[in-house]
Amino acid sequence: MGFDVDIIFKIAGVGIVVAFLHTILDQVGKKEYAQWVTLLGFLYILFLVTSIVGDLFSKIKTVFLFQ
Repeated sequence: MGFDVDIIFKIAGVGIVVAFLHTILDQVGKKEYAQWVTLLGFLYILFLVTSIVGDLFSKIKTVFLFQ
């Protein structure tokens, strides 16, 4: 049962890309698009984390035999 470090790098990568795009769009004057990019990045990470938490709960159920 190892810890998957790829997920952390994926979250960090999406965060860096979203921050870069937000900064660029904000400086160009497209604040609405910058906010949409940030919202979509947040939702992507939220769905990623919820799937990880779902896997965690399924593993906990199998450990305690709550199938």
